[in-house]
Amino acid sequence: MDSAQLQALMMGKIGDMPNKARRVAEYLLANMREAAFRSIGEVADELRVSKAQLVRVARMLGFSGYSELKDCLQKAILEQVNPAAMLAKAVNSQEDLPETIHRMEHANLDDTWTQLSPQNLTAFCDLVENARNLYCLGWGISSLVAESFQARLRVMGLNAFLLKRGTLTLQEQVRSAGEQDVLLVCELPSYVVEVTESVEAAHRQGTRVISITDSPAAPVCRFADLSLFVSAASPTFGSSIIGPLFLMHVLTSVLAVQLGDRSKTALEEQARFLHDERIFHPVFGLRY
Repeated sequence: MDSAQLQALMMGKIGDMPNKARRVAEYLLANMREAAFRSIGEVADELRVSKAQLVRVARMLGFSGYSELKDCLQKAILEQVNPAAMLAKAVNSQEDLPETIHRMEHANLDDTWTQLSPQNLTAFCDLVENARNLYCLGWGISSLVAESFQARLRVMGLNAFLLKRGTLTLQEQVRSAGEQDVLLVCELPSYVVEVTESVEAAHRQGTRVISITDSPAAPVCRFADLSLFVSAASPTFGSSIIGPLFLMHVLTSVLAVQLGDRSKTALEEQARFLHDERIFHPVFGLRY
């Protein structure tokens, strides 16, 4: 059963449910990813209902119990990040693929924007501005976002370092992070155990953690002082980075203004670098 079929099943049953059961089903519909990877106790606590209530709702939906429902939720969610399954779905779809991608990326931008509150934007700038060192961490496609953050922060004169899998494991690289530092981690699904363990280690060392991910269910959120959320839906490959890169652009742009003379001095130095004709062709225009 894919996510669309599971959603259709829930929506078909929800109208006949008692109020308390309906509230549970509505939560599952709106928070499929979170419910898929949280324990039954965590979901029950979130909804302030008993575990038995969750079991009853699962049976109303036609499952033998909550465990079977959770397995179905996980399979539906994992299918959404399986490139082969997504490509097969795109091949079988009658929709115009470029038009679908265009529509979904616009939705990713809009959803990412609506999830960024002024309070979180201020909190991000305050954490970054007051950090001794900034560590930008990512794995796989998420490392592209982490590297973009590190490049922007460096250009603004901040002490930013990129952490990604190489000669050293991520756990080895975060050992130098301490109480005056900030770890900025981007984690799009599939979620990586080594990333979670590295973030947890930095958190134990007193490092402040900023997470950028697509869901509160992402394991790194458990150790984050600030969690920022993006939309990264894609009709083909597992995750789009358009939303995350847009968020990076907004955050670093606002940060540059807040840093004032500090960033102005660094950007003036960058401008002088751009006029080095051994590297750039000034006649075609200069832009960072």
